[in-house]
Parts: sequence; structure tokens; C-alpha cells
Amino acid sequence: MKEVRTRFAPSPTGFMHIGNLRSALYEYLVAKSQNGKFILRIEDTDQKREVEGAVQVIYDTLKVCNMHIDEGPQEGGNFGPYTQSERVDLYKKYAQELVDKGEAYYCFCTEERLEKLREEADIRKVAFMYDGHCLKLSKEEIEEKLKNGEPYVIRQKMPKEGSTSYEDLVYGKITVENKLLEDQILLKSDGYPTYNFANVIDDHLMEITHVVRGNEYLSSTPKYLLLYKAFGWESPEYIHLPHIIKEGGKKISKRDGDSTFMDLYNLGYLPEAIINYLALLGWSPADNQEIFSMDELIEKFDVKRINNSPAVYDIKKLDWINAHYIKELSKEDFKKLVLPFLEKEYDLSTKSTEWLDELLSIYQNHISNGSEIVEEVKLFFNNEYNPNEEAQEFMKQDGIDKTIDAFREEINNITEWTIDNISNAINNTKEKSGNKGKMLFMPIRIKTSGQMHGPELANTIYLLGEELVKERLK
Repeated sequence: MKEVRTRFAPSPTGFMHIGNLRSALYEYLVAKSQNGKFILRIEDTDQKREVEGAVQVIYDTLKVCNMHIDEGPQEGGNFGPYTQSERVDLYKKYAQELVDKGEAYYCFCTEERLEKLREEADIRKVAFMYDGHCLKLSKEEIEEKLKNGEPYVIRQKMPKEGSTSYEDLVYGKITVENKLLEDQILLKSDGYPTYNFANVIDDHLMEITHVVRGNEYLSSTPKYLLLYKAFGWESPEYIHLPHIIKEGGKKISKRDGDSTFMDLYNLGYLPEAIINYLALLGWSPADNQEIFSMDELIEKFDVKRINNSPAVYDIKKLDWINAHYIKELSKEDFKKLVLPFLEKEYDLSTKSTEWLDELLSIYQNHISNGSEIVEEVKLFFNNEYNPNEEAQEFMKQDGIDKTIDAFREEINNITEWTIDNISNAINNTKEKSGNKGKMLFMPIRIKTSGQMHGPELANTIYLLGEELVKERLK
């Protein structure tokens, strides 16, 4: 049986969007679930759009997301180079081979002529398609133009009759009429290949068995298949993924400013949680499991379970999954996650390690991403006391004074400011005031913190500090 080989082939044009990352993940899972290889190929033929440092971002992202690259620009392998700009001579050779076979042709049309054709298509309200003008040039005319150094592109000669079909592993049989396929450019005038052409050449030479990509390529895949046919090569299997859409139904897009992986990472979302969430955006296991390690995803992944309807990007679901992973962190790892956010927002120089550890211990189960810690702990760094209207109304009830008076007395009797002693003071207040439940805890919380709700009461009072609490109780 042939070894399964998939490739992640991003363009280094910026940060990795979550749609890109999901494609990479599915490519990784397709390969690893069948003991295959995951290849990284950098598609940098669009030199104008390349962003400095973007290749390193791709590497860093895959590494932090626990996706091991088997072959790539840094890893090497038997099918290199793995960066397209280093393979330009290959593309020229194969483009010329198609010209020699009569499957492609030189096109010398100027940009002015093409622009005129586009304008005419606009007027007729039809999609622009190249009219095949240069297909009619004689061999002598072509040789003369080449001799004179006229700029040219190489176009694929598409059949105009019949149709081209293929079986997609997610969407089933896809058929496109050949007359709808434009004579696409294979080699641009600068000698660089187009995305479509370079993909076919590289996928064949790198022995890629499964191509995983977004479903926007469903209708253009026949162009690829006709190239494979022209060369006499076997085509790979195709797996087209459903769009990721926002709740309003709009496709998620980095052009619209939607989240990149680094956006989420910088907000304190854990890579393993992001990966877990992205795996479920378009795929579901046979059972109802929702939390997966990478090893579990590899074990359970099945292409047949990929859905063909759009996947809705739901930040609440991501928050839920991320909160689960945060709860599972060791105290030390949780501290590493949230400390940078606290240090950026607050002055921690007067806080002891013990105080900080206690603060973090009560909030680990209360946040869904690292950045949330800033707002959650605000009352311990901001000495303003502003109970809201609801809290103020609550404090007007009969019997509240008994609770506050008893608690004040108990707090003033504490000789050592510890959580245990504060808990005892709350219990003693219950006995003295005769109040319990909401009439016990809520008055104490509002009087000491200004809030009606929050984490464990004794811990909250301890963290607010003896001086501040006694001042508020006066």
C-alpha cells in the first residue's frame, strides 16, 4: 500500500489565520491517522505579497500546536527544495514540456488587450475568459515573437467539449463542463509559475497522495486534473473542507480582521485548546467526545466524518474548551499563562509570592482565557468602592446590620490574618447574628468588596487585606 503523504503549503503573506491552521491540522490528521508523512512546502511565488518573518511564524505556530513536520525547508527530505522560489527552473521545464506536447501555448497578449476583453465582459455582464487569441498563431509567428524578446505567458490549452469529473472524499462526485474552464496561465511573464501550476508539479514530484484544502477550490480542481492528464500522471485524492463562517453566515476571513492563531494565543488561549476546537469545526467523532489530545485526534480521525456543510465559528465553544484546559493546568503553568497579563496591567511589586499564589488559585476555575484574569482580579488592585444599585438596595433589608455588626466584631478579634481565621469569623457571625445563606454571605461580600458575587468569600477577604477590610467595615 502506498504511503500516505499530505502537505501544508501556505504562502508567507502574514500571520496564520484559523482557517489556514484548520487546513494544516486536517492535513496532519489525514497523514498521521494512516501512519503517513506531513510535509511543509512554502509557496512563495507571489513575491510581492511576501511578508518578512512569515515563514518563521508558520514554523513557530506548527511547533507550538504540536504538529511535527516530517519534511520541509528546515527539515530537508528526498523531494526538496521545499520552497517554491527555489524550484522555478523545474516549472519552466514542465511548462515547456506541455507546449511541446500541444497541451499548452505561448500567449503574447498585452495587458491593454486583456483589459479591453475584461471591459467587454463587464458590459455583457459575463465572467471574463481569455478568448484563445494566441492559440491561432503559427509556428513562424511564435518563433519571430520569441526571437524579438516579446513578453509572454504560457497558457494551458483547455478542451472545449465534454466535462471533467472527480470524486471528492467529502463532497462526492463533482462534474464541471470543460467550456467553463479558462485557458489558465501556467507560467507568468516574470518566469514564475501560477499557484495552480506549481501545486500540480510539486504535488506530483513530492508524491503527495491527499490534497486537503478549502471548498472554494471544488470547481477549479478539474483544471488540476486536466494538467495531470496532460502529463500522464496519476492525480492525488482530494479532500475539500467546508467553509468556516461567523454566526451571521459570513465566511471568516483575515481580510475582515478575523482572528489569527496569534491573536488567540496572545489573548491567553492555549494551543492545545485551539487545536481541539478547530478539529471540531467541520469534523465530529463517532461518539460524543469533545475533549481530545493530539494523540486521541490521530487515533479517532476519519475523513468520512468530515461534514460538507459550513462550520460556525463559535467563540463561546472555544471559551468552554479553553476553560477546561486551563482547569487542568498545574499551578505553575497557570501562573506562567496569566502572570504576563497581570504584570502588564498592575503593579505587583508590593505583593508577596504567597499572596499572588493565593489570588491565582481561586481564579483558575473562573476564567476561559488568560487575558480575562485582568478584569476578574480588578477589585484587589483598585481601591475604589462602588457597589451597584442592586447591591445598595440589598443592603437596606432588615437584619443586614446584625450580620455586619457581628462580622465587624469577629474581624477585629482576629490576631493573625489568615484564611482559616477569616472563615472562623464568618462561621461565628452566623451564630451571633442568626443569619445564614444569602443573608449571611452577601452582606459581608458587599460590605468588604463592593460586589454581590465573586469567588470564595474568605479567600476574597484575605486578599483584600486586613487594613482595607477593617476600614470598609467601620
